[in-house]
Amino acid sequence: MSKDAEYLQFGGMAVPEGVMMRSPNHYAVACRAPNGEIVCKTEPLEKTWIGRQQWLKKPFLRGTLAMLDTMALGIKAMNYASNIQLDPRYMSEEEKAKASGKEPSKALTGAAIAGTMILSLALGLAIFRFAPELLAQFLAGNSQGKDAGGIKANYIAEIIKVVLFIGYLSIIRRWEPIYEVFRYHGAEHKAINVVEAEEELSIENAMGQTRLHPRCGTNFAIIVILIGFLLFPLIPRNLWFTGMTDEWLNMFTSKLLIALSRLAIELMVLPIIAGISYEVIRAAGKAKDQRWVNILLKPGLATQYITTAEPNEKHCEVAIRSLKAVMRAEETGELDNTDHAPADGVVEDVLT
Repeated sequence: MSKDAEYLQFGGMAVPEGVMMRSPNHYAVACRAPNGEIVCKTEPLEKTWIGRQQWLKKPFLRGTLAMLDTMALGIKAMNYASNIQLDPRYMSEEEKAKASGKEPSKALTGAAIAGTMILSLALGLAIFRFAPELLAQFLAGNSQGKDAGGIKANYIAEIIKVVLFIGYLSIIRRWEPIYEVFRYHGAEHKAINVVEAEEELSIENAMGQTRLHPRCGTNFAIIVILIGFLLFPLIPRNLWFTGMTDEWLNMFTSKLLIALSRLAIELMVLPIIAGISYEVIRAAGKAKDQRWVNILLKPGLATQYITTAEPNEKHCEVAIRSLKAVMRAEETGELDNTDHAPADGVVEDVLT
């Protein structure tokens, strides 16, 4: 394997009590069951309808493709890991008694995955995009016409977005189940760092690695926010309701419409920003040991101190199992699947 291919070979994400790893052609989910056993599922990556669109794989377009693909695969992996935690075959006798009489969880269908993705995107846009624009519109005062709050409101909105995003991550980190997921997130990075350092993939070597990684989704999110901070304030505040005044409509309605217009603008520009951010992450992944990368990605790497936590050996053991599974699948085609893994952990692909 060439050094260039190696840097782009593996990625992953943390799931409840486990880690999902993906390679160019396979993905694996390894998680620790309530009885302490590590359960693993490895499957080939299916080509979804979106994934088959060759024009979406061009530079500066593939960022949006990667984002949607990662969301779909991530939901599948989380569903599988959650099912493992609820499967009676992996519970202690005490847990089985508590769970008796409860209906087993059902796997997600392709339609359910698509619905979950749409709902998640809608909530994310409402909380992290629309709400800051509306709040900024009120905080900036009552300027009218095309400017309608102008550059002042634009910068207020971008500042609110940054504070809201960092604040949200800092708050949920305090919840113990999320903190545990963040520890698996750190273990995922450590395992990949071992491979990229060309060391033996062992728990000892993983524990010695940093829990940060330049290709992390946190970096991607921060780069998107920073590019937006530079770009969105330059776009006029009100492109469509140029003749609107607070006398024409009541004050709240006029500001609501302007905030909605800003959201529409952001939705049109966001794929471009995602494309640029993805190319930056790819370049940084291939040159992660160079000084300019550490400077460019410093905000994202700093934020990873929030979205990751220092794992212990049990977390690294799970991450290594998942990574070894996709490495073996790529090299030999052998799939590491726990024989008695629950059937309802298998879900349909979305958008096939």
